[in-house]
Amino acid sequence: VLSRYENQITILSDYLEDFPETDEPVWILGRQHHLNTDKSKLLLDISARLWFTYRRKFSPIGGTGPSSDAGWGCMLRCGQMMLAQALICRHLGRDWQWEKHKEQPEEYHRILQCFLDRKDCCYSIHQMAQMGVGEGKSIGEWFGPNTVAQVLKKLALFDEWNSLAVYVSMDNTVVIEDIKKMCWCPVQSGSAAHSSAHLHRSALGWSKNPAGFCTGWKPLLLIIPLRLGINHINPVYIDAVKECFKMPQSLGVLGGKPNNAYYFIGFLGNELIYLDPHTTQSFVDSEENGTVDDQSFHCQQAPHRMKIMNLDPSVALGFFCKEECDFDDWCALVQKEILKQQSLRMFELVQKHPPHWPPFIPPTKPEVTTTGAELIESTDKLFEMEEEFEILSV
Repeated sequence: VLSRYENQITILSDYLEDFPETDEPVWILGRQHHLNTDKSKLLLDISARLWFTYRRKFSPIGGTGPSSDAGWGCMLRCGQMMLAQALICRHLGRDWQWEKHKEQPEEYHRILQCFLDRKDCCYSIHQMAQMGVGEGKSIGEWFGPNTVAQVLKKLALFDEWNSLAVYVSMDNTVVIEDIKKMCWCPVQSGSAAHSSAHLHRSALGWSKNPAGFCTGWKPLLLIIPLRLGINHINPVYIDAVKECFKMPQSLGVLGGKPNNAYYFIGFLGNELIYLDPHTTQSFVDSEENGTVDDQSFHCQQAPHRMKIMNLDPSVALGFFCKEECDFDDWCALVQKEILKQQSLRMFELVQKHPPHWPPFIPPTKPEVTTTGAELIESTDKLFEMEEEFEILSV
């Protein structure tokens, strides 16, 4: 075992030869690494992130659509990577590591199955592309960071196993009151469907009070879409972006260049480190025993880097707060490291819901019974409900 581990370390160290000799720390999703002492740990940390790329030869999207997302699905793949990192933190913990050929927990394979390129997987390219139609994006059209965030928010409503509360900020503003209302939102158990949901959540550590309500904090996926400049990123925001990668709650950044999306997971100096989805691999399905051949879902080569000033100003920041205390700590970090330090604020963090905004109503799953492939059809009702709400708000 020791021999195999030392051999792996040697291979991984070779991948890092193109990193500069520097005493500056490398930050990867809230973890600090030093190139001069633990290069191998840095690569192991990066290779543990789930890596989603273009795929080919999957079943046609919508039955008659494309069977590959090459050339248009890069932002969808980056959205999958950010969400997958949240699920890893939720079920396995931030310090979980992946090793080739090592047996992994059941939760790991369940996470992977959520993203397989099949129409019955809740976060597949099929589901995301179909849900994007409701955001004004035809199948095969390139997504922006905000669009993919909205798609993930809607798909999460159908995902009872992970039971995430997905909050996408509006107008560069994060409202603490709304997030706590959403994450603590009780659900009445007046129907069989609600009762089964309560039993499921109790297994995840939730409980029911005597009145029949679920109590507990739903793990939070917080996405903040931003525009950090007009045509180029404004240098005043660079330090704030770096601070976000240092936070323990960091899920990285969705962004890149026009029509060229990357999943940014850290930085070294003035260079961002990212996972690149622009590699086309063949479709992989799950085995009969429920496991997944995961070799192609982990990037085992040197990570890519780009100068932060080359970043397109349209981005989306991601954070994960498993418990309420994690969110409270995040709010404190934002106040200390971003809001109080910046002359031009990257985003606002406010306690109360702005009075001139429409009332905040936590999103709920439409009252339809669906599983698997029926999920896509059921989203039509979700769009109808949203349109009614927008009319009422106006």
